[in-house]
Amino acid sequence: MPSNLQPRVDSRYAMWRLLITLLIMTVGSSGMYVVSVVLSAVQADFGVARAEASMPYTLLMIGFGVGGVVMGKLADRFGVMWPLLIGSVCVGLGFVVSSLATGILGFSIVQGLLVGLGSGAVFAPLVADTSLWFVKRRGMAVAVCASGNYLAGAVWPPIVQMFVEQSGWRATYVGLGVFCGLSMAGLALFMRERPPAAVMAAPPPAGTGRTVAMPSMRPFGLSLGVAQGMLCVAGVACCVAMAMPQVHIVAYCTDLGYGAARGAQMLSLMLACGIVSRLVSGAICDRIGGLRTLLLGSVLQCAALLLFLPFDGMVPLFIVSAMFGLFQGGIVPSYAIIVREHFPPAEAGARVGTIIGCTLLGMALGGWMSGKVFDLTGSYHAAFLNGIAWNLLNMAIAVTLLVRTRRMVRRAALAV
Repeated sequence: MPSNLQPRVDSRYAMWRLLITLLIMTVGSSGMYVVSVVLSAVQADFGVARAEASMPYTLLMIGFGVGGVVMGKLADRFGVMWPLLIGSVCVGLGFVVSSLATGILGFSIVQGLLVGLGSGAVFAPLVADTSLWFVKRRGMAVAVCASGNYLAGAVWPPIVQMFVEQSGWRATYVGLGVFCGLSMAGLALFMRERPPAAVMAAPPPAGTGRTVAMPSMRPFGLSLGVAQGMLCVAGVACCVAMAMPQVHIVAYCTDLGYGAARGAQMLSLMLACGIVSRLVSGAICDRIGGLRTLLLGSVLQCAALLLFLPFDGMVPLFIVSAMFGLFQGGIVPSYAIIVREHFPPAEAGARVGTIIGCTLLGMALGGWMSGKVFDLTGSYHAAFLNGIAWNLLNMAIAVTLLVRTRRMVRRAALAV
């Protein structure tokens, strides 16, 4: 990129940057899907119960969430390149050190402190950064960026499963560490430019017939803290539900006798469909706004979770897994759009990081909770019901915030 080229909103440079962002997201998000694929192998290697074998994923997601908050604040202050470079070191080193673990506790700690923290430099900071480079198609741009997370889920599980079967999970982790660390660091160097100041004050585009939300100091008629708190709870709830199929589908298929390879294929299909879902949801979001997109995704995710209850055949599970991916992919990116529509834009990195961190906490809690329910009941039926209950909480919060927003719009219209 020539040094005399001034970065502009919605420009060719913004599109080029979005492509680099997608690649970084695909590589940097590998950890959260790889650990699910090796769950059964790790459980057998360390001789632990399913709940204990789920702990590495839980700590990884907690580290992912904490990393998103810390790295989001760092990105607000210094730009996104430095968090990405730190993340590349953590992810690469984390995979290699994980391969040397002698017990489940050490493996879990490394997953949380290194792989999780390093991955946290990828998702929330990049989503927030992307939202500051686009105005006309902000929802679609954020969706493309966030799709890298699901692209990682589509690409990595079958590759990792193949190498695990051939070389074992430890050798596979060493290879992942070298590849991910070096490629993330190289791509991060293309992200030196800071977002242009003009976009910070730019409102979302109108002209689609929907009510245009404007950033304010009282989003939804609430204080900043209360509004963000409600979105954080919603983020936890939706992702406790989301974690059940994503974390345990490989183990579920193994228990049903279909084998880990079939489970990895289902996870890959689920997340490949999630890419489509995120792109479609991004286009929808540009038309109906972040809150309505969140509610739509939450309702559809709940419907898909209900379909897991009566169907446990291999073909039906493939179909339901695809539907689950198609239905829920737009939920998490919608939080970034909600923040840009309703909160001060100068705080985008920190606030998106905090809310995305809560969604990751929900994934961590959901991953562990589903394993615990399985250990207590001996099946995943109750775990799916638990996920549905949490999904209903997310729907309730989305409806509440949408109703409050409509009331504010009506009051503003009457005042005029």
